[in-house]
Amino acid sequence: MKFIDTAIADVKILEPTVLGDERGFFMETFRANEFKQYCSDTEFVQENHSLSKQGILRGLHYQIQQPQGKLVRVIKGYVFDVAVDMRRSSATFGKWVGVELSAENKRQLWIPEGFAHGFYVISNEAEFVYKCTNYYAPEHDRSLLWNDKQLNIDWPLVDGKAPLLSNKDAKARPLSEADCFS
Repeated sequence: MKFIDTAIADVKILEPTVLGDERGFFMETFRANEFKQYCSDTEFVQENHSLSKQGILRGLHYQIQQPQGKLVRVIKGYVFDVAVDMRRSSATFGKWVGVELSAENKRQLWIPEGFAHGFYVISNEAEFVYKCTNYYAPEHDRSLLWNDKQLNIDWPLVDGKAPLLSNKDAKARPLSEADCFS
């Protein structure tokens, strides 16, 4: 597994070594000792799996209490995955990192606690799987506005069309009004 730095030091791309032949492929998707060395000394307590159609944007989500670190990957299709630093004390507060994750490139993205996370589906549909370091707590769930001018995220919108959003995400707050971490 290669651990690749991004523009925000705490956010990492994980690129597996894929062994393949005419029968298919094999890869390790997680190894605790390497993850601890290169990303975080944390424990995952929940794993989620979603299916989304093209043009759907999920996020940007975070939990203001019981924050979740997430190790995310795509097992079908491809998405543009984004992490936004919500830690006021961080030198990268309000900055974002965007990475294409796909079943083909088999990359994963580590998003630590203190970040908002979201993804936009580029392919016809995408299956998204992610491990979390804390349990989902709806009472602490927050959404950051996907198209906040202050963030200026360069979403690769299919045909330039506005994304499909949940009601919660359509009512999300801009960074200037959002609950943030210290």
